[in-house]
Amino acid sequence: MTAIDWTNIFQKYKGQWIALKDDEKTVISSGKTLRETEKKAKEKGFSKPIFMKVPPKAVYFAGKSHIK
Repeated sequence: MTAIDWTNIFQKYKGQWIALKDDEKTVISSGKTLRETEKKAKEKGFSKPIFMKVPPKAVYFAGKSHIK
């Protein structure tokens, strides 16, 4: 499994919903709401894209979780 670099996606779409192609790196549409993003994707001919809410801030975690 190869890691996907979403750095540019995070920078461009902070706090927005995005619809991605199956390659998980090509943005089809974006919007403030899931409904808006879905509508734009359907208008472009994509019926089952991958939807993701891009966090407003990139947060990284490394280490062991203490959640049980």
